[in-house]
Amino acid sequence: MSERTRIEVALLLPALPDSRDACVKRLTDLLAAKEGVASAHLAESEKSQPDQICIHYDPARLSLAEIRELAKRAGAEIESRFGHLVMTLAPMYARRARTLEEGLRQITGVVEAVASPSGTIRIEFDRHLVDEPRLRAELQKVGGKITEEQQPDMREPVGARKTPQSDDHHSHSGLFGERTELLFAGLSGALLTVGWLSSAVDILPATAWYLYVAAYFFGGYFTFKEAIGSVRAGRFEIEFLMLAAAIGAAILGEWAEGALLLFLFSLGHALEHYAMGRAKRAIEALAELAPQTALVRRADSIAEVRVESLVIGDCVIVKPNAKIPADGFVTKGESSVNQAPITGESVPVDKAPVADPQKAADNPDRLDSSHRVFTGTINGSGALEIQVTKLSKESTLARVVAMVNEAETQKSPTQRFTDRFERYFVPAVLAIVALSLFAWVIIDEPFSQSFYRAMAVLVAASPCALAISTPSAVLSGIARAARGGVLVKGGGPLENLGVIRSVAFDKTGTLTEGKPRLVDVVASGDATEGELLQVAVAVEELSDHPLAAAVVRGAAARAGSDNTRVHAQGLKSITGRGVSATVDGTLVHVGKSDLFTEIDGPRLPNDLREQVQALERNGRTTMIVRSGDRYLGALGLMDTPREAAKAMIAKLRALGIERMIMISGDNQHVADAIAKEVGIDEAWGDLMPDDKVASIKKLRNVQPVAMVGDGVNDAPAMANATVGIAMGAAGSDVALETADVALMADDLNHLPFAIGLSRRTRQVIRQNLWVSLGMVAFLIPATILGLRIAPTVALHEGSTLLVVFNALRLLAYRSP
Repeated sequence: MSERTRIEVALLLPALPDSRDACVKRLTDLLAAKEGVASAHLAESEKSQPDQICIHYDPARLSLAEIRELAKRAGAEIESRFGHLVMTLAPMYARRARTLEEGLRQITGVVEAVASPSGTIRIEFDRHLVDEPRLRAELQKVGGKITEEQQPDMREPVGARKTPQSDDHHSHSGLFGERTELLFAGLSGALLTVGWLSSAVDILPATAWYLYVAAYFFGGYFTFKEAIGSVRAGRFEIEFLMLAAAIGAAILGEWAEGALLLFLFSLGHALEHYAMGRAKRAIEALAELAPQTALVRRADSIAEVRVESLVIGDCVIVKPNAKIPADGFVTKGESSVNQAPITGESVPVDKAPVADPQKAADNPDRLDSSHRVFTGTINGSGALEIQVTKLSKESTLARVVAMVNEAETQKSPTQRFTDRFERYFVPAVLAIVALSLFAWVIIDEPFSQSFYRAMAVLVAASPCALAISTPSAVLSGIARAARGGVLVKGGGPLENLGVIRSVAFDKTGTLTEGKPRLVDVVASGDATEGELLQVAVAVEELSDHPLAAAVVRGAAARAGSDNTRVHAQGLKSITGRGVSATVDGTLVHVGKSDLFTEIDGPRLPNDLREQVQALERNGRTTMIVRSGDRYLGALGLMDTPREAAKAMIAKLRALGIERMIMISGDNQHVADAIAKEVGIDEAWGDLMPDDKVASIKKLRNVQPVAMVGDGVNDAPAMANATVGIAMGAAGSDVALETADVALMADDLNHLPFAIGLSRRTRQVIRQNLWVSLGMVAFLIPATILGLRIAPTVALHEGSTLLVVFNALRLLAYRSP
């Protein structure tokens, strides 16, 4: 009989971007090949923590310790061999991104390369065959300008900064920086205009020719550089086709038309480059939120240091109206903090010091939001002292920036479709062009006219707008979401969220405040209320469950309760049912009524059962306490719905969400009461964690479904939804990792914003596809029938700019 164990992927492959990486499959295959291991797989559907490898093994051949050691060695082997490199380049055309991808994939040792028009490129490579310096060198050879900053030297004095890396051979910059291409396009247009006027008035005819040649140079300079790069990568892209058409026009003596083609093409691409740069800057603004230096108190002295040199436990002083330099918690001072740059919250959040800094430092993730602060947020009018809980490279801001950059390289379903479409479309176009060249054989026309028509078809059929239509919309959508406190992990989740018609909500902490209150104490038999609370508090003090904390708080606040303390030990969790512990030598169980049908001992007395049922009918969550064989009574707790829940549900209905379900581990009466109050039609109660997973699978089989929860306890259900959405992710590393979409603030109003933005993004993508495909469908037959190159290139470039600027409208999206 085999046994199984689970180990977090992050422990085995610490440098891995996420669990979708191919190295996870390599690791499971390597483990499964080991003697004594039956199988290994990614345990997505069952994980209670993010990204775990489940290993099934024969305990007669391998011990648990041997399995763990084997997994560590396998992970180290994978980690040492396969590297992952994410770099920031200058924004580029979509076709340019494709050329870079192809060029990098041809390098021996590169397993995968994905480039985004925003400039982010992700490379997976075999370290045995190629290293990072070679990859960087090869990237610059094919025209990639690396703009990421080097890591600062901690020994440098404050204020000294290193300059970004640069590449003087970048294909879109030159003597005048990144505006060079736009300037060259303007010169080309000016020379073309003067040349046309010279020929029109028939003054010095040779002058017009020289002006056209100069217009060719300035209009074709960057086009020629791009064409050379794509040919070296083995691809004949739009730039090559445009050059061919312009040269063909010159051969036929149509210098003015050729110059106009290159002018419009270079102008269109310069504007496209500018527009994509604008979308990119919206994302780069996130990274600029963090201050460069911090005031830190060390050994009774205050010094200004680089934020990169801060260590966990440092005490940072934040002056009024200054940016907060590190993630941590407040130890002194009171103020309000503008968290909008990270969480998107429109109202500043009041901050106060923790009661016990040492206890807070032991588990900072459990602190209330009134104590926690994040890098890049802005302090209000009061001075604060903050204890650092994360290094700068591990801060919430740093993780969000890294995840957004990674998301840019994740292609959406529509983008994958357009890539496949182009693989068939481009060869078909080239076949049409080849046939057009021989039209003079069939119809009575000179070769020059057939050649001109073929060049016009080349221009008409180049799918520039199609190539940029989806990436531009996805990039703008991700940038707008990040600016609004929503982290979307790629084009896939962004598009998928746009088709969602069903949403499942976890109850506790999502639709409710997540801070239940003790409202009923019902003693049973010969037990007193004081004894019931003593025993319940002793057990629940050992638990970190929200209901346990509510019992402890409520018991302390109840007037007339016995203050005598008893102590428990040996807490054991009974998943989905309750807990047990030993109090003064007696085994105590605290949990749902179902728990007492499953464990040994007397059944629940009828009178206590009736009292519990009455509490549940009134919307209470109940906890029954049994000490040995004595039933001491029951506790009733109530978690109030969030104020924003009802309005949020109404907004979702207005957005077209047809079905909303609340799933909960609480009894059905409690679930029904909360659902009715917030306006949800369906409530599924009495669900164990496995039941929640099964419920999500059932919903997903009917139609795409989103699951909204806290991203920690709900991770298994979220992993099985079409889109998993975590709330309050700024305060949870686990939520950031597990969710497809992370709402940084613990604010329900961000959910309609996220869904509305995704729907708008899908609309923009569809509009762009119709424009790009429609223009190609119009221009190909039009050029075959005689449409000249000049109007063809004007319409062609116009459609490209139209889809880009249509996508940029997403940056101005407002929540419904």
